[in-house]
Amino acid sequence: MAKRKFIYNPQTLDYEEYKLSGGKRLGRFLLYIFTAGILGFSVVALIEKTIGSPKEHMQAREIEFLQLQYDILNDKISNIDALLGEMQDRDDNIYRMIFEAEPIPSSIRKAGYGGTNRYEALNGYENSEVVKETAKKIDIIESQLYVQSKSFDDVYNMATRKADMLSCIPAIMPVKNMDIYRISSSFGYRTDPFYKVQKFHGGMDFSAPIGTPIYCTGDGVVERVTIGNNGYGNNVVVNHGFGYKTRYAHLDASLVKVGQKVKRGEKIALVGNSGKSTAPHLHYEVIKSNKTINPVNFFFNDLTPEEYDKILELSEKPSMTMD
Repeated sequence: MAKRKFIYNPQTLDYEEYKLSGGKRLGRFLLYIFTAGILGFSVVALIEKTIGSPKEHMQAREIEFLQLQYDILNDKISNIDALLGEMQDRDDNIYRMIFEAEPIPSSIRKAGYGGTNRYEALNGYENSEVVKETAKKIDIIESQLYVQSKSFDDVYNMATRKADMLSCIPAIMPVKNMDIYRISSSFGYRTDPFYKVQKFHGGMDFSAPIGTPIYCTGDGVVERVTIGNNGYGNNVVVNHGFGYKTRYAHLDASLVKVGQKVKRGEKIALVGNSGKSTAPHLHYEVIKSNKTINPVNFFFNDLTPEEYDKILELSEKPSMTMD
């Protein structure tokens, strides 16, 4: 039972029982409810701030799980990138080398993969940088895989053309049954017979009588037939494809015409003494990508190992060119 309250009434000079009006009672009740609500809300907010709500705990666990998955994904991407690097290295230094193809430039392998706003939609989140970096790595690998796929297509096409390539590459001596001691001058710097100074000799000279048959050293198409008394004199150039050409110079006569298809071992000219020449001989050149290279490396089809070794030995000895 609630306590009764009394107050002194100076009018009646007596103590009278104190009673609240209905309005005051309602006001006190509402104040009590409001104070209790504020206190309860504060307690709940404090608990959520220090401990966290169940929903927040669930979201935190999901974020941790996603972060872990991104870390795992980045490790896998790094492994794939390393494997792709090994594939690129083998492609440039083994597969393409076998078919004498140029390596793919790094500027093409590492080409761009998108515009500046490519990842704009990923901004504005707590883990935006992690997501963006992962997306960039995937895009880079995708771009490099495309280049590598195209390269493998090229290698496959080169492999299917290997038989044609082997038949086209110069592989025999241009004069048959030649006594190897009649190779009068080799590739490299030699004494010029006219000027008596050291000059670069871009081919090999085969000493032989005028009219000796000259044979094409690989399948190809006659690119040029020149008649003249200067420099190479009468000469024939055969384009073998795959970057290879051969020149046959100081001829007595050409037996082919421009545009004619020729086969390895086919007679195409006769040894002569035309142009800048001191005696009857054939000046023979092998040209790769518009640069003369040593013909001695292209006699592997019709020489024994002993004969080839002897030619290599003779090519190292000083000599005077015949042109």
